[in-house]
Amino acid sequence: MLCQSCEKRQATTHIKTIVNGELKEYNLCPECATKMGYGSFFGNFGFDLDKLFGSFMESVGTGRNTKRCQCCGSSFEDIAKSGKVGCANCYDVFYEELLPSIQRIHGRTSHTGKLARSAGTKVRIKNELTQCKYELEQAIKAQEFEKAAELRDRIRELEKNINNADINGKE
Repeated sequence: MLCQSCEKRQATTHIKTIVNGELKEYNLCPECATKMGYGSFFGNFGFDLDKLFGSFMESVGTGRNTKRCQCCGSSFEDIAKSGKVGCANCYDVFYEELLPSIQRIHGRTSHTGKLARSAGTKVRIKNELTQCKYELEQAIKAQEFEKAAELRDRIRELEKNINNADINGKE
C-alpha cells in the first residue's frame, strides 16, 4: 500500500486518530510519518512529553509559593515533568492548568460515555438534556424543522423535570 501523503513510498505506519468522536485513519511511509510528528513514537518507542503536554510546560511556575494538591502533595510542575496526575483531587486543584491539555488530547473536556446504574435521576436528566440540545443544533443546521420542534418540546419537558427534582430534593 502506498503512503497516503506522498503517494510514492510504501506505507509502513498506520495512524488512527479520534477527534470529537470522528475516526480518521492514515497509512504513511516512515519519512511522512516523521514529518507529521509521528516519528518519535515509532523509532525508539519513547516520546517527547514536552510536545505531548506542551501547555503543561508553558504554565509551570517556579518559586517557593508553588500550589500543591492537599491529598498527594503534587505540584503542577511535578505533573508536567512526569506526565501523570498525582491523584483524583489534582484534577480539581489544577483544573485551569490541565484544561487546555485535556482538550487537546481528548478533543473535549466533558465525559459523554455511559452512566453508571447508580447515577442519580438528576444526572441522567442533565445528560439527556445535553444530548437533546446538541441534536437540536444539528437538526436546525440540517433544516429538519419537524425534528427540531420535537427536540425543543423534549428539552422543555426535561428542564421541567430538573426543576421538579430540585424542588423535591431528589438527586
